[in-house]
Amino acid sequence: MNIPLVPVILCGGSGTRLWPLSREGYPKQFLRLSGETSMLQQTLQRLTGIEALAPALLVCNESSRFIVAEQLREIGLNNARMVLEPMRRNTAPAIATAALQAMQNGDDPILLVLPSDHVILDTPAFHRAINLARDAAEQGNLLTFGITPTGPETGYGYIRAEGGAAGQVQRIVEFVEKPALALAEQYIASGDYFWNSGMFVFRASRYLEELERFQPAVVAACREALAKAKSDLDFIRLDHDAYAASPDIAVDYAVMERTSHAATIALDAGWNDIGSWAAVFDVAKKDANNNSAQGDVLMQDCNDCLVHGNSRLVTAIGMRNTVIVETADAVLVMDADQAQHTKTLVAQLIAKDRAEATMHREVFRPWGSYDSIGNGERFQVKRITVKPGAKLSLQMHHHRAEHWIVVSGTAQITNGDKEYLLTENQSTYIPLGVVHSLANPGKLPLELIEIQSGSYLGEDDIVRFEDRYGRV
Repeated sequence: MNIPLVPVILCGGSGTRLWPLSREGYPKQFLRLSGETSMLQQTLQRLTGIEALAPALLVCNESSRFIVAEQLREIGLNNARMVLEPMRRNTAPAIATAALQAMQNGDDPILLVLPSDHVILDTPAFHRAINLARDAAEQGNLLTFGITPTGPETGYGYIRAEGGAAGQVQRIVEFVEKPALALAEQYIASGDYFWNSGMFVFRASRYLEELERFQPAVVAACREALAKAKSDLDFIRLDHDAYAASPDIAVDYAVMERTSHAATIALDAGWNDIGSWAAVFDVAKKDANNNSAQGDVLMQDCNDCLVHGNSRLVTAIGMRNTVIVETADAVLVMDADQAQHTKTLVAQLIAKDRAEATMHREVFRPWGSYDSIGNGERFQVKRITVKPGAKLSLQMHHHRAEHWIVVSGTAQITNGDKEYLLTENQSTYIPLGVVHSLANPGKLPLELIEIQSGSYLGEDDIVRFEDRYGRV
């Protein structure tokens, strides 16, 4: 095992089936759904102890780059590299870009491609499967992990395999789309089928060779996008126009279903892709009545329920087989058996142009976050949190003035040609059209209330003059 193993972590999913907690602006891989750390953090921590492990390579959207960076910092991971996609082009181009980046110094490592939003309970079993897969990948195979099914699940695709003993490398005969229940039951009864995990192991060069055979336009677009990429802080920013030219296609369709070198290894390690609220319930801790509660929750005479409170007290009486998820701006109530249909509901919200479909009330920025706690005709109130040492851009607004009131911490203010410090209970006024900035020079978070007033209060009314985070 002298060949380095490069973890490629795919962070670009939107996770709409876990709405309202997971949204476009803060998808499920960044949520803490099964422990004290996020799904992304658990994915990276799970790799500790693997032999000849190279620094991770993360592929994520430009919009989530600072969330990813902050979550890496929280777990002390400072050697990972991040490739930024200017738009989603599915998994085949994302992996191709990672493969090309991994080979830039003349290396040809083995790639361990992992979604960032899966649960795996048995880490030692996972490591054993990885070691077996990397040996097979050295021989030119393209490996995927086939999850040993626990029942006739209709929410997963399936893999049919043959040859080799259980726990060894087996040849993939076919990939099957999500089946109806009767067909899924036949698959389980045959013993020849596994759930398709979406995790892969192969040499970077072998993947690119096969992708070039079947989808040469993907490779060409990714080569150009990386050749024209720009380094931005710790990020590799792919060229927009070149990457946009790539076909939008998944790795299964582009390569794995067409290559004659596809193989699988059975994995029985407590895997769950957390693809719905029903899946969250499966891995959650439950009480004597088979209820799972998170947050400020009170249940009476309830059974088989999942209740997730985020910002206030949530109560339930006499509920059965029910999912209740509360956030600051939306509440979901549904029969647990309908959990796979959340995506359809989100599509309706998007069609109605509802902001709740894609963004939380609390919005994360590289310097911290803001929460829109109130608004009305010509005014808006925000709670702003600035991380220690962080600074907002030097900016100006054409249509609004702002009042800032410090709740806790110390604020360093630039207000036109004046600079000064404010502390708890002190305030300042930023007139319309005045160039200003806000920084936290202290060692504790800065909390303040911002009151905006004016004819237009949209986030696009910002003219930036200086920004340490490279934003336009």
